[in-house]
Amino acid sequence: MTGPSWAGAHRRSGKRLTPLFWRVLITNTVVLFLAPLAVGYVAETRGNFAAGAALVVAAHLLVLWVLNFYFLRGAFTPLRKLQEFADRVDLLHPGRRLELKSRTAEVVVLTDAINRMLARLEHEQRSSTRRAVAAQESERKRIAQELHDEVGQTLTAVLLELDQAARRAPDELRERLRETMSRARASLEDVRRIAVELRPEALDELGLPGALITLCDRFGECAGIRIERDVARDLPGLTEEKELVIYRIGQEALTNVARHSGSEEAHVSLRSGEDGVWLEVADEGHGLTGAAPGTGVIGMRERANLVGASLSIADGPERGTIVRLVVPAPAEADGA
Repeated sequence: MTGPSWAGAHRRSGKRLTPLFWRVLITNTVVLFLAPLAVGYVAETRGNFAAGAALVVAAHLLVLWVLNFYFLRGAFTPLRKLQEFADRVDLLHPGRRLELKSRTAEVVVLTDAINRMLARLEHEQRSSTRRAVAAQESERKRIAQELHDEVGQTLTAVLLELDQAARRAPDELRERLRETMSRARASLEDVRRIAVELRPEALDELGLPGALITLCDRFGECAGIRIERDVARDLPGLTEEKELVIYRIGQEALTNVARHSGSEEAHVSLRSGEDGVWLEVADEGHGLTGAAPGTGVIGMRERANLVGASLSIADGPERGTIVRLVVPAPAEADGA
């Protein structure tokens, strides 16, 4: 069993802590003993229990009740703060810890236990997300390869056969065959585009800046959105996992611009700073409008947490939405 026990909690940080049970018991014991003592004192000094004595006893009891209320409220306030903290806990926003200043043993031990539990849950979530993302990327790669090797080659063969048939076909059929070829060629381009989106080969061949530029150009052409890009090439060394996270979050942010923002233009920025690498995707649409996060946003947050990055999604200063990702610099990440 890890962590301090109730009995040994008073030794934590060199401070003497009083268990909550004893604090409540001592407080109420004082109340119970002082009340009859006060009554006995008044009865002995006055010789009888007159109305005046009753008022004195009532005043004593009122004072004792106020003291009891004051001390018990101080003892139980940390528990209310604990409940408020538990209501705010969100594993998609890791790093938050419970901080309660108390000399009550149970409160201190419970605070430590909750913080250890949060650290354990965050670690388990990162491990689970890493396995899920690895499996997802492996499946994307397999599907992209099959699309390229099987569907792509089949459509290419169909195009060649249609071309030969069109050359030998009579005039009344040649035009229809040419139209069929055009549709097959468009389908082949769609297959190639989907394969590229599933597995960004440009990320391996061109690096993160080149792959992001290619993504912006291709996405802008397909979605009919004008994308301004400001991509720095002098980035610090990033792991493949971090580069893939940045690329995927940029890809999902642009997808949200096309699907939900109603904007005809977007701005993509990739740069480095003292605190790490910054990716920012902004649009000129109608903003968040109080919409609940969808699966795409949740996926972005999970990927950001995977590499210890911070992700914020907020309304722009005038309109639109700004997605900002900050990936810690390699030195900071290693030392964390």
